[in-house]
Amino acid sequence: MKIIVDAMGGDHAPLEIIKGAMLAVDEYGIDVILVGNEKQIKRCVADNSITLKRCEIVNTDDVITMHDDARAVIKAKQNSSMAVGFKLLNEGRGDAFVSAGNTGAITIGATFITKRIKGVKRPAIASVMPSAQKPILLMDCGANAECRAEFLYQFGLMGSLYMHHILKYDKPKVALANNGEEETKGNTLVKEAYALMKNAPYNFVGNIEGRQIPFGDADVIVADGFTGNLILKTYEGVAKVLMNGIKAAFMKNTMSKLSYLGVKSGIDDMKKQFDYKEYGGAVLLGVKKPVIKAHGSADARTFKNAVKQAVWFLQNNLIEEIEKALDTDTQSE
Repeated sequence: MKIIVDAMGGDHAPLEIIKGAMLAVDEYGIDVILVGNEKQIKRCVADNSITLKRCEIVNTDDVITMHDDARAVIKAKQNSSMAVGFKLLNEGRGDAFVSAGNTGAITIGATFITKRIKGVKRPAIASVMPSAQKPILLMDCGANAECRAEFLYQFGLMGSLYMHHILKYDKPKVALANNGEEETKGNTLVKEAYALMKNAPYNFVGNIEGRQIPFGDADVIVADGFTGNLILKTYEGVAKVLMNGIKAAFMKNTMSKLSYLGVKSGIDDMKKQFDYKEYGGAVLLGVKKPVIKAHGSADARTFKNAVKQAVWFLQNNLIEEIEKALDTDTQSE
């Protein structure tokens, strides 16, 4: 199994990306292609006493920044680490591609270089997130700000397959993000999507309000990319505020600090449960080969866990499962 890594993408590239890739080599027994400026990669490796294992470097001269136009990956910066990574994936030089770079550029590259699975109307970014009960999946998290009802229907299908085959949920519960549980609630898009999804071959359980998402009332939350991204970022922000608030409460005085010792293990468990680093990033569902978007601020552990998602993807033949489902689903036509 060989994973192509965009060594130059992300806020802490290339150091944390290289370190994370090497952690993944050790933990998952994979081979890695590091794509990026070879001189910079080798200097970073030497300066930080990193030993490259089961790794080759493909040199590129350019980088797509977070401020670049998303279409730079197929136009102005075709020799960037991200663009070349997609080309290597397309050529079969590796089995999956992982980048912590520009989300829009990753979406464009995956759609126009890797290309969509036959029958997929729009690829979508799917993020595994914590809940009070167990991990849940939110999609779309930003690839498609504007959607049609049939897109949301397919997001539910692909998300259900992900949770069943990757996280081994028996009959994943799929819900539609809305401002009320009733079928009559919401704008035109979600009403039309509801009408399609209630006859879907997956386990559609209706609408879900934002306040119920963290409780894990559904396993897959479907939304357009604009709404999904707002949910994701709000989720992460609230989790950080709560953890900071808990820490501040216990640090107030000597008695509160002593009290903390009694509940430390429980708080540590909760912190781990709601730590985005445990999930590493998001998968782009609907394209012909595995593409993983790691968090832009990824450190080594976060990036290693993003690579883990690529490994899971490959081990469970998810793309083949999506292709089979689309072949038998008349609503997708």
